[in-house]
Amino acid sequence: MDLRLLIMRSENELEIAKVLFKLSNEEKIQKDIFNLDKENTFYSAVISHSYYCIFYSAKTYLLSKGIKLKAPEEHRKVYEKLKEFVEQGILDVELLKLYERILIKAETLLEIFKFEKNKRGKFTYRKLAQANIEPAKESLENAKTFFKHIYNLMF
Repeated sequence: MDLRLLIMRSENELEIAKVLFKLSNEEKIQKDIFNLDKENTFYSAVISHSYYCIFYSAKTYLLSKGIKLKAPEEHRKVYEKLKEFVEQGILDVELLKLYERILIKAETLLEIFKFEKNKRGKFTYRKLAQANIEPAKESLENAKTFFKHIYNLMF
């Protein structure tokens, strides 16, 4: 895969995370443009798209070093390779910490999804979505930082 295409995919994930965060926070946009209730939020999607921004950024960096990783367990493999670069002093440990934090959030969301899928409880789901504002904000900031550093390393 072309490096430019992959980094553009990463940037696209970052942009959609920003849009969804803004949409979740601005009642006027929700109501006037999308005819949504203010209870509708997309914070879980912000976390997910932020994670994918970081994942594709990391994958782009590794590909630039000639490392191609594929399924199965592609996400784990990307993390492990990134960790090797940090251990060798090639990448800053802070980038790995950002990756780890957002990976944990993404995995937690998956567990919550499985739990909620079984319950199908609307009230719990709405409360959960509202409760995700701070983790979503942090994930978005982490994705911005990670993307910026990887982009600057490569281009």
